[in-house]
Amino acid sequence: MTMLRRGLLAWISRVVLLLLFLCCAVSVLYMLACTPKGDEEQMALPRANSPTGKAGYQAILQEQEEQHRSYISSLKKQIAQLKDELQERSEQLKNAQYRSSDAGVHPEKNQANLLEFLHSQVDKAEVHAGVKLATEYAAVPFDSFTLQKVYQLEMGLTRHPEEKPVRKDKRDELVEAIELALETLNHPEEESNSNHHPYAASDFIEGIYRTEKDKGTLYELTFKGDQKHEFKRLVLFRPFGPIMKVKNEKLNMANTLINVIVPLAKRVDKFRQFMQNFREMCIQQDGRVHLTVVYFGKEQMSEVKGILENTSKAANFRNYTFIQLSGEFSRGKGLDVGARVWKGSNVLLFFCDVDIYFTSEFLNTCRLNTQPGKKVFYPVLFSQYNPGIIYGHHDSVPPLEQQLVIKKETGFWRDFGFGMTCQYRSDFINIGGFDLDIKGWGGEDVHLYRKYLHSNLIVVRTPVRGLFHLWHEKQCVDELTPEQYKMCMQSKAMNEASHGQLGMLVFRHEIEAHLRKQKQKMSSQKT
Repeated sequence: MTMLRRGLLAWISRVVLLLLFLCCAVSVLYMLACTPKGDEEQMALPRANSPTGKAGYQAILQEQEEQHRSYISSLKKQIAQLKDELQERSEQLKNAQYRSSDAGVHPEKNQANLLEFLHSQVDKAEVHAGVKLATEYAAVPFDSFTLQKVYQLEMGLTRHPEEKPVRKDKRDELVEAIELALETLNHPEEESNSNHHPYAASDFIEGIYRTEKDKGTLYELTFKGDQKHEFKRLVLFRPFGPIMKVKNEKLNMANTLINVIVPLAKRVDKFRQFMQNFREMCIQQDGRVHLTVVYFGKEQMSEVKGILENTSKAANFRNYTFIQLSGEFSRGKGLDVGARVWKGSNVLLFFCDVDIYFTSEFLNTCRLNTQPGKKVFYPVLFSQYNPGIIYGHHDSVPPLEQQLVIKKETGFWRDFGFGMTCQYRSDFINIGGFDLDIKGWGGEDVHLYRKYLHSNLIVVRTPVRGLFHLWHEKQCVDELTPEQYKMCMQSKAMNEASHGQLGMLVFRHEIEAHLRKQKQKMSSQKT
């Protein structure tokens, strides 16, 4: 680039010198042509009193004047041509200098402007702070992914809730994000602590991502840390351009306690099943969980307390609280009381139901996606279909652990439910808690969700692979309001089976009639 600039300047200098020489030469010619005649030439002119004196003198004078006019006109044309050529050369010089500046100085300025724009896209996106939204339908959910699978909400009738990223652009996008994260972890900008182990793709636990159509794609990637209960999380943002590093932070969850709050009335068998899952995942595997059971009424209360006490003795578990309330069951009231009764330091709350199954990995996901005063977590759980329909008849239904498979035929992402949530107690108190005027089933969770959407907190909404809603027969009682009854019936229909399986049930008579006709046709052909 320097050689090119020097060559342009040398060429331009030669052109300018040539133009100056031509101007000087034209000026000399003009002066010579316009200089008065000397004495010797004047002596040759006729005298005024000679025979031809006056007339001849006028004729010669007129001829010389015409010659002078011709010279002046020619010189004016040459000067105009030289001016035009000089103007053209000047424009070429300016363009050459502009191109040279673009190649040398302006790229840095342009790059700075580009980076300024890209960073403004990060500021506009919901990365550092939440954005107030009008309704729950305005929230942009995350999708989650591992090295092998993507867990997505928007399926239609052809895509699956869990699938390999088949599309090349989607696969390359996620691979690039993981590779940049690994490069950042293995080559940190701050070299103060270089004792960390080299990170590999096997250290990647899970990630979530979402795309805001007018801004870009946000990625939050979680890796194993150097110590037990330590994690590394990287936040990346692709502002419809080069992917950018936003944050590289170290998270220690060793002392992060989760208070699992379960409201309950009767349903002893379901509570016994829940405690089996709780004992394995929370007591034996995780060990950083407190359980709060809020029980309504007195019927079957002794059986529920007996299950708690037996678990406590068998597993040496003392971190639980049992609260008994009178009156009819109210999920919102039970969760609200369970959250407010806590007297310790600010604790992470997990609002849970008795028909929920979760893994120990989900508990870490709950910890990693919440932050007091900044972020609340609303996971989308995978809801199980009726096993009696899925597997044909009850005799062929496999054990529960084998049923919990994320497939299109076994269940669906419960994206219309907002009851299971992780949030810090301080955020729950500051937002105003549940609406205690809501009685019975449904509605209280949506109201709380909307409060967070109307606030400046970030609401993380993403499907998670370790949280399941177990199928149970749903009873929509007459005491519900018309709106609650409609919601209950919609939930009941969604819970039974997939679109294709329900279609097979609806058209089973036609299918059976077709099979009979085919059988008769085959019999007649044989005869």
